[in-house]
Amino acid sequence: MPDLAVMPTRTLILDRPLDLRRTLGIHLRGTGDPTMRCAPGQVVRATRTPEGPATVELRLAGDRLTAETWGPGAEHLLAAVPALVGEDEDRSDFDPGRHPLITELDRRHRGIRIGRTGAVLEALVPAILEQKVTGTEAWRGLRGIVRQWGEPAPGPYGLRLLPEPAVLAGQPYHAFHPLGVERRRADLVRRVAERAARFEEIVAMPREAAAARLTALPGIGPWTAAEVMVRALGDPDALSVGDFHLPNLVAFALAGEARGDDARMIELLEPWRGQRARVVRLLEASGLRPPAFGPRYAPRSIAAI
Repeated sequence: MPDLAVMPTRTLILDRPLDLRRTLGIHLRGTGDPTMRCAPGQVVRATRTPEGPATVELRLAGDRLTAETWGPGAEHLLAAVPALVGEDEDRSDFDPGRHPLITELDRRHRGIRIGRTGAVLEALVPAILEQKVTGTEAWRGLRGIVRQWGEPAPGPYGLRLLPEPAVLAGQPYHAFHPLGVERRRADLVRRVAERAARFEEIVAMPREAAAARLTALPGIGPWTAAEVMVRALGDPDALSVGDFHLPNLVAFALAGEARGDDARMIELLEPWRGQRARVVRLLEASGLRPPAFGPRYAPRSIAAI
């Protein structure tokens, strides 16, 4: 296999902590994600680059991060490793001292960084699939899409690539139905795939313009845009307004309130405007959970209907 013969490598000597799994785990869509694999001290991820498909393996040992890549896009992906692990993230306006819990969480989890993939569609398609359904349902649909229309990724790890935009755009909406994806989300996936080149351009745009381009397409709201902005662009202020669980977590952790809404979440996070995504990442890593009341929303599947 020709791609296995080309294995560019790169080693970074880190001058500050890196929690590799928590930093890159934001890109993992469930334990069965066919595009990515996480293990202690190791992350492997398959992606598409402007030069073609590629796979990167990252290994962390002490302050030494080693990257090895495979595929036509190997060199491009290798050059992007520092951005992927947040080596150039900007914490200059982040003040954890505004709340004692954030102070402690930042001390305990200083290795959680906000990196960026630069791959918009690879963040946008899963975010669309996660709209208004449980994670279990969304991840089932993503696995089906990748296995049905994706292709094997370069390298020895058996990963797969998200399908090419043209492949997704060319599927009729009913082809998504056996994968558990109803027409509304299927049509939106097809529309963004048709406009993939235009969406990929947002990585070079100012934050406000990038968000505006995303939300200009009906069906992409603030929640979906924020999920893309934090992953693809490394936006430290991307706040997922409209999330089912997040307002409760923020209200409980920062104010001791069992329940919160979007307005209360925004109010509580206002002291960290510009770095709200960083605060959310710390809260998600805290292990804190608001008390549960009432029935849980149960996963379902339309595949057999």
